This record gives sequence, structure tokens and C-alpha cells, in this order.
Amino acid sequence: MDVNSRYDAVADDYASVAIDVTRPVTAALLEVCDVTAGDCVLDLACGHGTVAREIARSGATVIGMDISERLLDHARSLDPPGGHAVAYVHGNVASAVGFGADEFDLIVCNFGLSDIDDLDGVLNNVRRALRPAGRFVFSILHPCFAGADDVSGSWATHGTYYDELFWRADGELSTLRQQVGANHRMLSTYVNTLQQHGLSIDVIKEPRPEESWTIDRPVAARQPVYLVVRCLITAT
Repeated sequence: MDVNSRYDAVADDYASVAIDVTRPVTAALLEVCDVTAGDCVLDLACGHGTVAREIARSGATVIGMDISERLLDHARSLDPPGGHAVAYVHGNVASAVGFGADEFDLIVCNFGLSDIDDLDGVLNNVRRALRPAGRFVFSILHPCFAGADDVSGSWATHGTYYDELFWRADGELSTLRQQVGANHRMLSTYVNTLQQHGLSIDVIKEPRPEESWTIDRPVAARQPVYLVVRCLITAT
């Protein structure tokens, strides 16, 4: 199944689940975005547009890009009439971003980097598209999350933390990753690749999982589950 089909196939189910912007990881992501009115923002792998719409409410000009046209259809349908409109663009952020250099004050990616197969390609485009004082903010499943309580960890069940590969989760509660899979990369790979593309880490947050996890998934809740990172352009 090609990468477009992976997400088109789950678009209807995925879009039916509302993302609560107050959940710890999403709130942490939005906090470190530090959006101000007038910012020009690109939301990479925007899905059905939850983060893009929330950022637009701050008065920013927002473009959402995703590889799934079906997800973008849902995003457009969910935008409130007469509200802060988001412009949605269909495209592969790792190969051919149709934007000029130095175009955005902020590029954000909410749980998208591990879904994107070509990390070098997307970070190259992020660096090119950011303005000199721009920032790149992303959230991912913590690369060190081992999994427990029927939740799959970051790395493949049949492998180890050191095995970097694309795989499909088998945990009963990891329903989306069962269907579309994800790329496991070590924490050092993310840090080093960001640096290689001229992006220096400015802020790191490790939000706790939702409070309900302490009851429903107590072993998983004791582990690092989420990672939120803000990067600035490396000074030259």
C-alpha cells in the first residue's frame, strides 16, 4: 500500500474522532508554538485540521498540508462557517513543497514526523521554508516509550529500541498505528538529523499522558509517552 493509500483508507474513521486541544500533549504543542496574530504558519501532515484551526483562531494565516486528499476534505468540512479559514493544500511534504524560501514564521507538525518515511526530505523543506527567525514545532510518540497495557511502544514488538524501521503496531489500543504503521527512530536520530538540517532544539517538553491513563494504563503511564520539541534556525 503506497503512502497516500495508507491515510486515505483511514480518513473517515480518523476524522470522526475529535482531538481535544486541551489534552496534555496538544496543549504543550500549542504553548510552545507561541503564535501571535499575523504569523504565517504551515501545519505539516495536518490531517483533518484540528491544530491548524486552533492556530488560526489566534489570528495567524494558516496553510495546512497533508498527503491524504480525503483527510483534507474532512478538514475543509470541519472549518467553521465565517470563522478563521485555513487554506488546505494536498502534497507530499518530504518531496515537493510548493512554497518559496523564507515563507513561514512557524511550521508545526503534530504527530506527523514518524508517519513521514523521508525524514531528511521533510526537514530539508522545513529549513528552506522557514524565515530567519522562524521556529519548527513538532510532537511525536516518545522514541523511548516501551509500551504496556495493550498499548504498543515506539519500536517494533519483535525488535529493540535500536532497530529503526517502519512497522505496524499490534497493541489492542494502538488502533491507528495498526492500520497505517509508523517509523521508529531513535531519539539521537531525530536530534542529529535536525542539527544536520540547520535546526537547533530550543525547547523540549515531555507531557504526561492523559490522567485517565493512571487508572486505565498504569504501567504505560509511568513511562515517557509524548515528546514535544521546538527548534530554531541554527545561527551561522
